[in-house]
Amino acid sequence: MATNRVISTLGAAYRRFVGADDGNTVITFALAFIPLMGLMGAAIDYTRAFQLQTSMLAAADATALAVAQDAASQSTTAVQTSTDTFYRGIFSNPAAQSLLVTGTYSNTNGSTVVVKATATYKTSFMGLLGFRTLPLAAVSTASFGNSRLRVALVLDNTGSMADDGKIGALITATNNLVNQLQSAAVNNGDVYVSIIPFVKDVNVGSGNYNASWVYWDDSAQSDTKSWDANNGSCSVGNYSTRSSCTSHSGCSISGYTSQNSCTAAGSCSVADSDNPPTQNGCGVCSNSSHHHQSSCTGSATWTPGIWTPGVWGPGTWTHANHNTWNGCVMDRGNPNAPSSSNYDTNVVAPSSADSASQYPAEQYSSCPQAVMGLSYDWTDMHSLVNNMSPGGNTNQAIGLQLGWMSLVGGGPFVMPAEDANYTYQHVIILLTDGLNTQDRWYTSQSSIDSRQSMTCTNVKNSGVVLYTIQVNTGGDPTSTLLQNCATDSGKFFLLTSASQIVTVFNQIGTNLTKLRIAK
Repeated sequence: MATNRVISTLGAAYRRFVGADDGNTVITFALAFIPLMGLMGAAIDYTRAFQLQTSMLAAADATALAVAQDAASQSTTAVQTSTDTFYRGIFSNPAAQSLLVTGTYSNTNGSTVVVKATATYKTSFMGLLGFRTLPLAAVSTASFGNSRLRVALVLDNTGSMADDGKIGALITATNNLVNQLQSAAVNNGDVYVSIIPFVKDVNVGSGNYNASWVYWDDSAQSDTKSWDANNGSCSVGNYSTRSSCTSHSGCSISGYTSQNSCTAAGSCSVADSDNPPTQNGCGVCSNSSHHHQSSCTGSATWTPGIWTPGVWGPGTWTHANHNTWNGCVMDRGNPNAPSSSNYDTNVVAPSSADSASQYPAEQYSSCPQAVMGLSYDWTDMHSLVNNMSPGGNTNQAIGLQLGWMSLVGGGPFVMPAEDANYTYQHVIILLTDGLNTQDRWYTSQSSIDSRQSMTCTNVKNSGVVLYTIQVNTGGDPTSTLLQNCATDSGKFFLLTSASQIVTVFNQIGTNLTKLRIAK
């Protein structure tokens, strides 16, 4: 800055005056006082100018970030107008005179927005020495396009979200966040988002009933908790599970509760007048006024039906068609406990050769909205979010595991290929309003938490950035699990009102879409 040159000149002059020994002492002092005061005034002017230029640079940084988000879709004139308007909106110090602001966008070697601001500062003291103004300038560059985002939104849809306006706030906050992420994408594929609503289970889509990664039953049909064992019909009685059906005997014809009455009864393939049916009355007479073989005489002809006697025996279970499945799955592992491979805490791809690695189907009555894998179909995202509704118990662990799986692919998800010319940031945002209450095996919070803690560690070790949000409107204890699960303390949020969901999602969205500043 020219101020440095002025101060140097004044200092030299001051030293010459002080060293002069000719003339009257008073005159010498008076003459020396002038450059001394000029030097002090220059320091004040310089400090003020420096502070002003620092503020101009901060405004340039903020403007470059703001303008960059829409610059690719705007005309040159629109970029300039946006730059000037935004800059003047956050910087309006009258000490910066003749302020000129320019903004330019370039997509050569990546996308770049350059903001330049120039002004002059009218000096207060240095004008006496001929320096009436000092030039000010600030330049900031926002470079983007070399980094891409992949974000998994893992969202609590449990029954308690119906309280205190939480589900409505979550819908609003998520829609706003989706809009923020969309605005950060210059081209399709710059930002991908997956959405994983969770309760005790996660809905991976009922249309996947033929997928090899879905577990229905073990080969020996010994799993009493499998989908096939709990959805179907029994050949005897009204038994609703395979174990209860096969452990009871009954009649193949309904209405008979003893073996003797069952085997004495039967069914006929044609209608007759007997009630209940009898073997003698099983047939049809050509003379419609007769209903038994013994009375079907003369010119009438008796055509016998097929008589099927009742059979007494153990029940036979027939599982329901898999296309009636509602899409919900439970934690991966063995029927009665997690597996030694800890599939409920990792993203090892499911294999039909290892049933513990598959996602077990369940006809959960509070099945939430189906998941959406990584996508930039913003319209479908909003549709999914708007249809979220609360119900069911809390199992954060399965939501987190499937959110992570959505980022790497496998099972229900196909991961879009990553371009080696770009860097990728992978992010999970986990929001819940309650403590864990139920998973595939446990109803003990500590047991579920211990499984989830393993998942949290594995997620962070993989390099995924993990935000955790606890919406605590009911006075629950602060979740140590969620605090430790977050990538760092700055990525854990404890909220005490539904409205804070909107604020925090906006804050996270701003952090995610913030572009790298190159100065």
